[in-house]
Amino acid sequence: MRVNGLNHVNIVASDLEKTVQFYESVLGMRAAEIPMAPAGFSGRWIYDEAEQPIIHVQAYNPERHGETVGKDTTGPIDHVALTCSDFDGMVRRCEDLGLEHRINDRQFGDLRQVFVTDPDNVLLELNFPEG
Repeated sequence: MRVNGLNHVNIVASDLEKTVQFYESVLGMRAAEIPMAPAGFSGRWIYDEAEQPIIHVQAYNPERHGETVGKDTTGPIDHVALTCSDFDGMVRRCEDLGLEHRINDRQFGDLRQVFVTDPDNVLLELNFPEG
């Protein structure tokens, strides 16, 4: 057995529509209803450019998630890293949307990074390989 890659990340959203809007407007991803979701399940899959649903967003459910959501914590997860393209376009989008962001032009390697936080306090590391 071996791990071949990351399949998806699941985010419990305190405001589902606000979170979906963030991923669509800031990162240019596409959200859609979850295929074969059980009745009453509120969530969306968010697709990357290759049409893979790499981020799953679901509404907070106190029976399933307890009392932890909405307390400015993502639990033991520190951040999620995404490989991206168009560094300058991403920086412009953040500025146009008034979104707080941090640029890390690394002193080594061939990688530029933009860090943003989604509406549920999940830190996103957006990696832009150069070359």
